[in-house]
Amino acid sequence: MTASQPPASRAATPFPSPAWSDPARAEAFSQWMERIAPAHQLLPDTVRLASADASFRRYFRVDTSDAARTRIVMDAPPAQENSTPFVQVAKLMADAGVTAPRVLEWDEANGFLLLDDLGLQTMLDVVDPARPDDARPLYAQAIDALILWQKASRPEVLPPYDQALLERELALFPQWYIGQHRGLPVEGKLKERLERSFRLIVENNLAAPRVYVHRDFMPRNLMVTGGPALGVLDFQDAVHGPITYDIASLMRDAFLSWDEEFVLDMTVRYWQQARKAGLPVDEDFGAFYRAVEWMGLQRHLKVAGIFARLTLRDGKPKYLADTPRFIAYIRATASRYTELTPLLRVIDEVEGTQAVTGFAYGRV
Repeated sequence: MTASQPPASRAATPFPSPAWSDPARAEAFSQWMERIAPAHQLLPDTVRLASADASFRRYFRVDTSDAARTRIVMDAPPAQENSTPFVQVAKLMADAGVTAPRVLEWDEANGFLLLDDLGLQTMLDVVDPARPDDARPLYAQAIDALILWQKASRPEVLPPYDQALLERELALFPQWYIGQHRGLPVEGKLKERLERSFRLIVENNLAAPRVYVHRDFMPRNLMVTGGPALGVLDFQDAVHGPITYDIASLMRDAFLSWDEEFVLDMTVRYWQQARKAGLPVDEDFGAFYRAVEWMGLQRHLKVAGIFARLTLRDGKPKYLADTPRFIAYIRATASRYTELTPLLRVIDEVEGTQAVTGFAYGRV
């Protein structure tokens, strides 16, 4: 059987061809697939859409003449997406012992990549906040992968997660969430309170030790492989930055929420493993957890802005439906620390909610 001849069972189930807005790009893709098909036993007629993300990237799945194996093709138009970081970080992941897609082919000029297929099931598909005990083994695997990734860290390999980047990310919240989504002018007392809070957030997060940071280390980007290790996806935006970022991302997820008891339990597990691995986490868990909360606050403000931008600028409204989760995270953290009272007042003004009363933590 040649690579261009599908097995009989597949021939009876044709796949719809991916849609292309640019005929020239469609032709370039077809020619590339035909060129690489023999070396990888690909069946070009089976190419179908696997997923699309919040960027301009699309992912296709393609069968091979081995019925047990499929491959993934990334469509990343070079005018909008630079694939070089993806290729670089994929190698760093492999060198660290992390399960991640290998880059098998790369048409750099056109932005087409052939990758390993890590399966159909994400961690998000199978975990249930109502069943934390069932989720613990998968979160343990996620922590194992994160420790491997962080242990491999070296300075000046990935872009720095520095003050300028932190400030650009935070600026998305007033620009897109408050100004564009909520339609409120960012001026006067509201602007002053935001700026004061943002200075504190950046200052706290810059104080954290530096490691490799995935930046979207969450169940949606972790694949259940059926083996002892989870697969890791969507790593092209990796940077060298605060060690608190990825564990905050994992436990304060964009698409599901856990009880605080579970979050604490798994964060303690990460902290213990990180200390044992010699990673630079604070020796005091209370201080470390505070730093994780402040890092999570940075991420939640950023993502609320990004989700508003995806809806208003890019026509992807499904993301904005998850912003109440982020606002709840922001309010919960801001209510625990007296230094963040100005931010809490901004959120209450923007959302029309009442300030939380109760005990608040000062600076540890």
